[in-house]
Amino acid sequence: MTEFTLGQRWISNTEPELGLGIVSDVDHRLITISFPAADEHRAYARNNAPLARVKYRLGDQVQDLDGNSMVIHAIDENDHYITYTGENSEGESCSLGEVELDCFVNFNKPLERLFAGQIDKLSDYRLRQQTLVQQQKLASAHITGLIGPRVQLLPHQLYIASEVGQRFAPRVLLADEVGLGKTIEAGLIIHQQLLRGLSQRVLIAVPDSLVHQWLVEMLRRFNLAFTLLDEERCDAIENPESLDEEELGLEEISSDNPFDSAQLVLCSISLLSDNPKRLQQALECRWDLMVVDEAHHLHWHPDMQCDAYSAVEQLAALARGLLLLTATPEQVGVDSHFARLRLLDPDRYFDLDRFREEQTHFGDINNWIEQLHSGQAADQTLKQQLQTLLGNDVVPLLESDSGRETVTEQLLDRYGTGRVLFRNTRAAVAGFPERRLHSHPLETDEDELQGKLQWLVAWLKQHRQEKILVICSQAHTAQELELQLRLRHGVRSAVFVESLSLIERDRAAAYFADQEDGAQVLICSEIGSEGRNFQFAHHLVMLDLPLNPDLIEQRIGRLDRIGQTETVHIHVPVQSGSAEESLLRWYHEGLNGFEQVCPIGQAVYDEFADELDAAMRDAASLPELIATTKARSDELRDALRHGRDRLLELNSCKPAVATQLVDALAALDEDPDLVAYMDLAFDCYGVDSERHSEHSFVAHPSDHMHSQHFPGLPDEGITATYSRLQALSREDMNFLTWEHPMVSGVMDMVLNSERGNTTVCTMKLPPLKPGSLLVEALFSVHHSAPRFLQLQRFLDNSYLRLVTDNQLRALQNVVKDEHFSKLEQRLKGATAKQLVEHARNEIERIASHLEKQAEAERQQLIDTARDNINRYYEGELSRLRALADVNPNIRGDEIAFLEELQQVSLTSLEHAQIQLHAIKVALITN
Repeated sequence: MTEFTLGQRWISNTEPELGLGIVSDVDHRLITISFPAADEHRAYARNNAPLARVKYRLGDQVQDLDGNSMVIHAIDENDHYITYTGENSEGESCSLGEVELDCFVNFNKPLERLFAGQIDKLSDYRLRQQTLVQQQKLASAHITGLIGPRVQLLPHQLYIASEVGQRFAPRVLLADEVGLGKTIEAGLIIHQQLLRGLSQRVLIAVPDSLVHQWLVEMLRRFNLAFTLLDEERCDAIENPESLDEEELGLEEISSDNPFDSAQLVLCSISLLSDNPKRLQQALECRWDLMVVDEAHHLHWHPDMQCDAYSAVEQLAALARGLLLLTATPEQVGVDSHFARLRLLDPDRYFDLDRFREEQTHFGDINNWIEQLHSGQAADQTLKQQLQTLLGNDVVPLLESDSGRETVTEQLLDRYGTGRVLFRNTRAAVAGFPERRLHSHPLETDEDELQGKLQWLVAWLKQHRQEKILVICSQAHTAQELELQLRLRHGVRSAVFVESLSLIERDRAAAYFADQEDGAQVLICSEIGSEGRNFQFAHHLVMLDLPLNPDLIEQRIGRLDRIGQTETVHIHVPVQSGSAEESLLRWYHEGLNGFEQVCPIGQAVYDEFADELDAAMRDAASLPELIATTKARSDELRDALRHGRDRLLELNSCKPAVATQLVDALAALDEDPDLVAYMDLAFDCYGVDSERHSEHSFVAHPSDHMHSQHFPGLPDEGITATYSRLQALSREDMNFLTWEHPMVSGVMDMVLNSERGNTTVCTMKLPPLKPGSLLVEALFSVHHSAPRFLQLQRFLDNSYLRLVTDNQLRALQNVVKDEHFSKLEQRLKGATAKQLVEHARNEIERIASHLEKQAEAERQQLIDTARDNINRYYEGELSRLRALADVNPNIRGDEIAFLEELQQVSLTSLEHAQIQLHAIKVALITN
């Protein structure tokens, strides 16, 4: 076993960009390496750590932490720790221990490999070159994190994901109406945060019934493998003797706190709220981002709160970022809505009465925006109001359409609610089907449940080819109905209720989803009205009606969502003359709660609850109540249209920005570069690949693979597609994009190895004399900055391709990539080695010239990048500081973090170096 000692210097073979690492902790199983240049820490198993020991040689020049240089004259190694002695730039004798060495160091030796006769194939060199080219393209793209997920390119989802996913520690409420894809939006945000390096540790807490759905969605759509924690798993981690290391996984061996056993953790809210020990363990961990689904279940009142709210509140105060998801942000009134905003920012939302007062002002701002978009000239009153809010410079902008758009953006930015609350509505998002209510009066004196069962059996016989979702309030009712349908009437059915385990619920849902041999009917208790997606069905049967309008919307939302292709038919069997019939009429004729989305349902119910209760007991008062309810519903809907809902619509999806995102991603989907790149990678590494169908392939390991491990390729192989459309319809296929783990893994594997960084060939190029040399060198600007800085985006061209000949003429613009690809010819290994040996002095002379040329370009690149950094951050800071003066949603720590990012980016940039990635020597022939 390799000997590790505190203070030793090592470099990561898989992540050399981290710079020079220091052994900071050692035990019998693990070693911990600190990488100061990148502000990162890594833990490795001692017996297979992907590390290389850094030992300098006599005559090498090294630097200390302060940048002072020293030429090594002597090396002393004691107990596996090295001390270097030498002479500094002042001619003075000095010594440096390993721990004192500069961390900003590059490690790449293509010239040494070339002169040692380690010459790679042309295809390996081409793969390395294409990796550098594509890496530069991706680094400068503004859609990082949105490329890889298996999702439709829906503008409203992409806009929210882009707006929130790029923030530091985002704290927002995602409140899109049912069916618009809040889970996908959250997944896109998480994916961006992880790929951009803005978050590393994520905790997702959801209701028990949605745990497995979230686990599958994160893996299937986003390639994010979350660790699912339940009580059994927690016990196993705390008592590892019951499981072997392979079963637990390396991360989980390093801690006896289950919540510290993985970077990405998923659990039920009940695990936190019902078990003080588990909550305390979660509170002992650092979370960059916390996500809570179905947040309307978190009940709060100034005088009391539920256990779930209390648990989430404690974790929310600890987590840097927080995403709350709910389709009904005001389900239990303004108080509860305030309580969720209070979780996001307790400093901003601290006073309930003040919050209620703020709600009254959104209508004014919306009216001003409506006037700006009316096409009429702004009157003096509007000009004065806008001057008061935005300053005197606003008046000239009112004279043009583009200027009025700018004013609208400023109003929304400074006074809108969208910074912490995003809510898209079906009215603003096209593509939803109609809803149609079918009431089925039951004329029977039998038991109510038996009467409904008889009707359901007869109705199902008339719709044998249809998938039917049945929902009722109580679990025992659902179980009894399903049992009778299956055993007495031979209906293929499944049940979905609270008493089932999560796996049993998933099996029931999968049985229902199976189009060939699956259940015709799925009977659910109320637990089936949240989170699950059954848009492949077109008929919903409500066997009873809840006294909660928002539950009506939740039920319908299982079918009426993006992806539904037909009219949603809602069936309600009711006994004639019953209280339930009165409730049905009030919901339908008063609220219009079945055939339209009803965001005001709970507010209207709260207002008329007593009158409704009376009408359900005595139907004589029902017509008047329905008329009064309808008038009030219309009034509230109109207020929402002209008040906060309109502001939210404008803030939650800006069409111009969203269209740009869709277009950029669609263009990338059509780009053939990825197919060519992966074909080349499979060929270079000996992976067997064959066509499966159009846009798809099958790949599996072969006996002649050139590497023991190929990223993302299991022993049984994979079936994958490059087509987004095919990936959305074929869940059994991997969806390969530039952000898929296999592709990103290949790129890392190529750049973090020496393979392909040297090659030799011959070329027929008439303008050059036969026997002369042509040398191509591939450079990049290398930095050891923390990943979350995204420093690469400020480097306009961090990939440098330089070409010259014996006369040191710059030929990169004359002899381009395509010329090499077309004209170069392979040279046999022995001949190539002889050529390099014979021409070594000439190659060294040319390579030295190219390195000097690259170094000269480095300073220009650094200067440009510095200007880009300052321009970007000063613009963002100027905007946020101006907003903070008028919009309390701007957090002080967000501004402070941007200021810190700017300074750290500039400091890291100064340490950036030119790194030689590869060199190609071409002999010109006749």
